[in-house]
Amino acid sequence: MVVTVKNTGHAAMPDVAVTVTNPEYGDAAQSFGVLIPENHAGQPILASRSRPVWIINQAPGQCGYSCKHLGPGGAATAYTDTWALGRLAPGRTATFEWHLTAIKAGTYRVRYQVAAGLNGYARAVTAAGRPVSGGYAVTISAAPRSTYVENDGRVVSSP
Repeated sequence: MVVTVKNTGHAAMPDVAVTVTNPEYGDAAQSFGVLIPENHAGQPILASRSRPVWIINQAPGQCGYSCKHLGPGGAATAYTDTWALGRLAPGRTATFEWHLTAIKAGTYRVRYQVAAGLNGYARAVTAAGRPVSGGYAVTISAAPRSTYVENDGRVVSSP
């Protein structure tokens, strides 16, 4: 998943950040995840009802020591479901890229919101003054793609 942010304003964004959620659950479920149904009588109590739909193989940011040793990557923050890439000068862009692996078939919604800073003082807004956000629906098929290797060694996937 890729989200590219351009600073079209006249001031620098102190710490451009993106928060990713499932709009059905907000921050109750982990990023790229869902909530399993609440416990019924007789079921054991769970530490967390949040379950992943996608596994984050690599989070946004430079892949330094943390990322190379299976950590959260260079853009991780202490804020729930939020990644930050630092200062963003006027006219510049920042690209947030998550490398994901789908693990649960179904149709899901993904929502993202951009922030200009993590402390709440700087705000990212459109020219109309609205929050910068977006989202889309994703369908994950339970059937794998048909893939084969040609005689020349090329890997070919058919639809």
